[in-house]
Amino acid sequence: MRLVMVLDCADADTLADFWATALGYRRGPFERPYVRLTDPGGRWPDLLVQQVPEPKGGKNRMHLDVHVLDVAAEVERLTAAGATVVDPAHDDEGFLTAVLADPQGNEFCVLRPPDGDARLTEI
Repeated sequence: MRLVMVLDCADADTLADFWATALGYRRGPFERPYVRLTDPGGRWPDLLVQQVPEPKGGKNRMHLDVHVLDVAAEVERLTAAGATVVDPAHDDEGFLTAVLADPQGNEFCVLRPPDGDARLTEI
């Protein structure tokens, strides 16, 4: 079994650049309607950015959580890359969490688990 995440969007070619930067993934070629992004270390699932004709409607039913040690620094880095802040950093039951949207409006969270997370320093 292999897990691949798929993100629907209006312009896969453009949005793939944002997510490659955000995740540190390698970008594959744009082969309509997909762009495959892969983790160069092979640790994480691929992200397939899929161009679809219909517009995004409402809140995402599934989203990515990006766990980091420094939420403020990561939010700054991602907004410089094109993300927008939907909900600034706040305490969410012990998780310092900021909700952002990618350049096409797909929400995702940047968060720091309670007391950090030892696995973050292994990356």
